[in-house]
Amino acid sequence: MTRLFLPISILAFCAVHAQEPAYREKYRPQFHFSPPVNWTNDPNGLTYYKGQYHLFYQYNPYGNRWGHMSWGHAVSADLIHWKNLPVAIPEGNGTMIFSGSAVVDDYNSSGFPAEPGEKPMIAIYTGHFIPDANNPDNYLQSQQLAFSSDGGNVWTKYKNNPVLDQHKKDFRDPCVFWYAPQKKWIMAVVLPQQHIVQIYSSPNLINWTWQSDFGPAGDMGEIWECPSLVEVPVEGSKTEKKWVLLNSQQITMQYFVGEFDGTKFVNENPDKKIFRPDYGPDYYAGITYNHLPAGHPPILLGWVNNWKYANDIPTFPWKSMMALPRELSLKKINGEWILCEKPVSAIYSLRENPWKASHLKVSGENSLSVHSRQCEIEVNWKPAKETVSGIYLARGKNQKLVIGYDEKEQSLFMDRQNANDTSFNKNFDELTGYATRMELKNNNLHLHIFFDHSVVEVFANDGCTVMTMQIFSEESNNGISLYSEGGSNLFDDIKVWNLKSAWLAK
Repeated sequence: MTRLFLPISILAFCAVHAQEPAYREKYRPQFHFSPPVNWTNDPNGLTYYKGQYHLFYQYNPYGNRWGHMSWGHAVSADLIHWKNLPVAIPEGNGTMIFSGSAVVDDYNSSGFPAEPGEKPMIAIYTGHFIPDANNPDNYLQSQQLAFSSDGGNVWTKYKNNPVLDQHKKDFRDPCVFWYAPQKKWIMAVVLPQQHIVQIYSSPNLINWTWQSDFGPAGDMGEIWECPSLVEVPVEGSKTEKKWVLLNSQQITMQYFVGEFDGTKFVNENPDKKIFRPDYGPDYYAGITYNHLPAGHPPILLGWVNNWKYANDIPTFPWKSMMALPRELSLKKINGEWILCEKPVSAIYSLRENPWKASHLKVSGENSLSVHSRQCEIEVNWKPAKETVSGIYLARGKNQKLVIGYDEKEQSLFMDRQNANDTSFNKNFDELTGYATRMELKNNNLHLHIFFDHSVVEVFANDGCTVMTMQIFSEESNNGISLYSEGGSNLFDDIKVWNLKSAWLAK
């Protein structure tokens, strides 16, 4: 049975930082998930079981930079308030535990044991094997299995691992789910360098058979990682659904929309056009939950960071967080399928101290009387012709994060160039401004913004365009302003709520 034994150095590290005020540190998010200490990256094994959302995630039990990849573990009843649990699946015998899926084997097709009242929970992950620690770039990747008989607390690695092995260096990140129409398990897994998602099927989670390949298509500028294949409802229809295939490209993500028949995925959007679930710099490795209740919309969860500077962001004793969980739907806009996202409704339970204003005519900058770095904001306006307008957050002396809309270019953008100290990493200093083309809806722009100390998520026009960006500025930079350049704009209404901490009791 796999258990984690921490060396004295790790116990000492934890003891030292246990004396610090946990979840009160500088830059610590208060309504996004982050581990108490140490490095985290990709979400893994997202599954819902017995009223709990399980979040497993890439985790380094030994420090605050990438390495020693294991599966951390937390659970939640609402996807906002999390309980941290011990490491679930630690590295061992030269094999790191890379990204993958977890499922509940409702029919015990695998034959693994379960305690009374439980069903086997199965994790299928990439085993990253390094034969010689002195040569870490010489590795092999295969798909491996662990099982839990007690609902996800204690895990045992399968004695006959791997369950799928192509004897390749790069072959990873299995997305596994039950395909009910044909009563079989499906695995989508990537060949990163070839820009291919391979699809396999299995009757028992152990024996896998190749079915088809998808790709290359879309964004092929970087390697592909972290596929997620999920059925998503179409807005305005009670019955229509389409299949969405997401994957990640080293520092960003893309998606395809079409049909999946249990064997093959067929994309219905233009193969050469790139569609992204998030157009900011800091959203990666997003995957969806398994075993949600019937009728529940799919939930996407991603990692907030960017591999160009991830190890160097100035947070301690933890590093990185998860984005807000997002409910998914689809719309057909101009003949193309567009993925729309909105934060899970449980986030609204944190609202307090509402502030609002309406019919604010702005030319230049208009500072609001509300200040916060832990808040939710809604703002509506009709951008005037040839103006650039929007909102400043983290406003301080000569510093601000800019969120805006360029009416002439029809683009939504974020710019952190003057928001913070960027000296900790040259790539962070260079990757400051992000924009994407976005048509207005009836000439109107609605922004739904969540600001949580060191991360800002922007959901525009029903979440059909989303941007996520990290900033690292002083807590005293907490001003909020509206602005308009090139002419005046009338902001119809603006609402601001402080959001209570999901971690700290009042």
